[in-house]
Amino acid sequence: MKTDARSSQRIQTEFGHRFVLCWQYNHPDMSILSGKHILIGVTGSIAAYKAADLASKLAQAGAKVDVLLTGAGEKFVSPLTFQSVTGRRAYTDADLWGNEAHVLHVSFGKSADLLVIAPCTADTMAKLAHGIADNLLTVTALAATCPILIAPAMDGGMFDHPATQENLKTLLSRGLLVAGPASGHLASGLSGTGRMIEPMEVLGHIRMALGKNGKLAGKKIIVTAGGTQEAIDPVRVITNHSSGKQGYALAQAALDAGAEVCLITTTTALTLPVGAHVVHVKSVQEMLDALLNKSADALVMAAAAADFRPKNIAKEKMKKRDGIPQIELEAAPDVLGTLSTVGGEKRRFKVTVGFAAESQSLLENAAEKLKSKGLDFIAANDISAKDAGFAVETNRLTLLFADGTKENLPLMSKTEAAEKIMEHIARLLE
Repeated sequence: MKTDARSSQRIQTEFGHRFVLCWQYNHPDMSILSGKHILIGVTGSIAAYKAADLASKLAQAGAKVDVLLTGAGEKFVSPLTFQSVTGRRAYTDADLWGNEAHVLHVSFGKSADLLVIAPCTADTMAKLAHGIADNLLTVTALAATCPILIAPAMDGGMFDHPATQENLKTLLSRGLLVAGPASGHLASGLSGTGRMIEPMEVLGHIRMALGKNGKLAGKKIIVTAGGTQEAIDPVRVITNHSSGKQGYALAQAALDAGAEVCLITTTTALTLPVGAHVVHVKSVQEMLDALLNKSADALVMAAAAADFRPKNIAKEKMKKRDGIPQIELEAAPDVLGTLSTVGGEKRRFKVTVGFAAESQSLLENAAEKLKSKGLDFIAANDISAKDAGFAVETNRLTLLFADGTKENLPLMSKTEAAEKIMEHIARLLE
């Protein structure tokens, strides 16, 4: 594995942290979690096995993870399991009466950035709602000054029971964050609402909780992603190689910074960022129509919108036996150009950012687009490079600004590039 001097020095730590730091160096897509102190409370549910996966993912992302197991939680997953995946000891009710008892729950409650109870049973929800502190987890929850996020998990009928719903209402009124539950097959064999959501989805809620007061808090950001599809007939389309990865990374970076995010996307192949309002479109016209109905603090036009489309769409599937069709093209709607002229002097977006994917004359073409579309800045990338651009996980961008300044971003992950772009948007919105 290639590392720089700084990462090599950090890797030379105890075994548990060595694995964590190696993973973080190669997987920078959850930088908001790096260095954060996360408490995970594990209660008595079969979904406790998901908590082990969640703890592992958090530790791999660079978080300091401390796990608090209730007595019932211990019956499903052992403390050793969590110690193995976090590199830190896990705590049980026995520790409440040990040498650290007089400060342990207070220390956890004051030092944590977030308390996540996953899974959270109906019993624990009731205790939280009524201030019952009869184990290490619930007494820590009372002492906690950080946000609390719960991921409910219980069997058929329990979540919908009036008592649980009343407790849920109480917890929400106090500002507790709730992720799930989902509907589906339950441990008893019943189907209904009560499944703990999957660890990756819990991670999305954790990121939202940690980024709530970020540099884009209170701002509305619209991001477009993916390559548009222009129909030839009911089966075939004209499209491009855009995967949508950079657009999704931008949406996630905006969420991590506390923004309210609308993601307008053409792709269904990527995992949607938790918390984003998603609008699915296919063609350039659909994307334009979706944008004409919206306004925001910033628009990031990362989608690869087609420049051309078939002038006439065949009503039936074209057949090979009929010979090679002659497809006449016309100009597709100019999304940014249209948005810049609609609404008169009232700007629909305070900041507008474009992308220029070019195979030649990169800076010249990007500068022309920056000026002609009235953008605040544009991100230009050379799609002929094998390690940047379409489909890959990395990008190499040059940012051109309306004031004439320029910033070259070296090869980096698309997540890191997205974070850089959001920093500039936040600066322009100040």
